[in-house]
Amino acid sequence: MTSHGKPERAATVASRPPRGPRPGPGRPSREQSERRNRELLDRSLDLFLDRGFEGTTIEAIVDSVGMARRTVYSRYGDKLGLFKAALERAVDDWVVPEERLRAAECEDFEQTLLAVARLMVDNVRSPSGIRLARIANAEVFRMPEIGAYLWERTARVALAYLTDLFRRRLWPEPPPQPVIDDTAMAFLILIVEGSFQMTAWEKTSSEEFDRQVEYRVRLFLKGAGAMA
Repeated sequence: MTSHGKPERAATVASRPPRGPRPGPGRPSREQSERRNRELLDRSLDLFLDRGFEGTTIEAIVDSVGMARRTVYSRYGDKLGLFKAALERAVDDWVVPEERLRAAECEDFEQTLLAVARLMVDNVRSPSGIRLARIANAEVFRMPEIGAYLWERTARVALAYLTDLFRRRLWPEPPPQPVIDDTAMAFLILIVEGSFQMTAWEKTSSEEFDRQVEYRVRLFLKGAGAMA
């Protein structure tokens, strides 16, 4: 060892394991990325609703969520792709799953229809349901593919369940398929669509609204029974 101790220090340094690369800021975890993407889609839908499709810019969206433009473009391509993705996610989160509808069934068929109707109607009347309807009404004629997607993911799902339910339980012997299809559509229009119109155009108390749903279900049953 020299009087200054330099060789000893050099040996000590040399004995240390080599350092790896310095850690950078790090990439976000998958969970963080998914959470940020949900935030992006939710905020985008809010802006599209407030300003319309034409009045909403990518710049306004990325500014509202603090995300880089290149990230949005790499994921969705353009504003239309982002709009469709935001709408599709909202629909998928909103639609009543078939298993929930089946779980509402009971031995009494009228009570089954009331339970199913309330599930569907409550969903349509929810804030997310009204938001979706407003966006669809504003954009569906300009973008027919949006209407097609909404039909497949909402009405088509409901109709598939209703036709199966009616085939199983409405008639002693099921009629021809076109009659079953028409019956399911009548239920959807009379009770679910009609209830949405009441929500959109009138201020109705919960008690009065439920009374109207019960009345329409009984009216439907009388009409459907006459078709047997």
